[in-house]
Amino acid sequence: MKTYRRLFRMRSTAGLPESAGSAALQSHTRTRAALIPPIPPIRIVRDESLRCGMMSLPVSPTEATQKEMQIMRKKFLRGTLAPLLLITGTAVPLLTGAAAVSAQEVTQAEKERALQYLESTKKNLTEATKGLSEAQWNFKPASDRWSVAQVMEHLAAAEDFIRGITKEKVMTSSAGEPGRDFKKTDEAVLMMVPDRTHKAQAPEPLVPTNRFGSPDGSLKHFVESRLATEDFLKSTAGLRDHVMDSPLGKLDGYEFVLFIAAHSERHTKQINEVKADPNFPKN
Repeated sequence: MKTYRRLFRMRSTAGLPESAGSAALQSHTRTRAALIPPIPPIRIVRDESLRCGMMSLPVSPTEATQKEMQIMRKKFLRGTLAPLLLITGTAVPLLTGAAAVSAQEVTQAEKERALQYLESTKKNLTEATKGLSEAQWNFKPASDRWSVAQVMEHLAAAEDFIRGITKEKVMTSSAGEPGRDFKKTDEAVLMMVPDRTHKAQAPEPLVPTNRFGSPDGSLKHFVESRLATEDFLKSTAGLRDHVMDSPLGKLDGYEFVLFIAAHSERHTKQINEVKADPNFPKN
């Protein structure tokens, strides 16, 4: 930009002899203009999660949409479990003084959609792990890959963890911006979280440690915890009222519930990948 500013100054008539005539002035200006490349128009794009302004060239609406989705995907890939970032000092300030202005309430249709998603992902997980032998539970495709038992434990622990973050932090955080496009964010959660074309490492608090004693213990805990998540969705008002930062941007309480279900869908896919390994035990 400093170079461009100098070039702009060079385009002025400073330095021309006072006696120069109009023709000389025009010739001088045309000569300098020919030597200086035109500066493309720019616009400022603000990414609030990065808290800085970035300069980019104008793009078409299609390119802009693709670019926005790429940015959201990169944010998501910073960690599979968005709420983990929120307990490391990155949470938005808690409300002080007057209560936040109420956002649009979750509709009954939205609640039913989320409940169906919670139920279907629970069903798919239980079916994927039904009747597994000890050898099948504990088979690892590679030394750096999880077994089905480890995935199951991770899901059971994560259900408690994310729901706890939602109840204790999200629901007491700042209000979302007026006119926030929560429908768009809902769809981003549903699309990006289950996507296993990109892998991410689990945060330390949710790494499997056999905390539930056995795979059956993990499954039992998951089912009980999922019921608590469904009760939270059914009984909690104001799920759209508060938002908190995540790699997908700012999510409200309803979107964190969608995140919980989408997270279990993601790892059910992982379990099926393990079972599809050619060396997976037959019994």
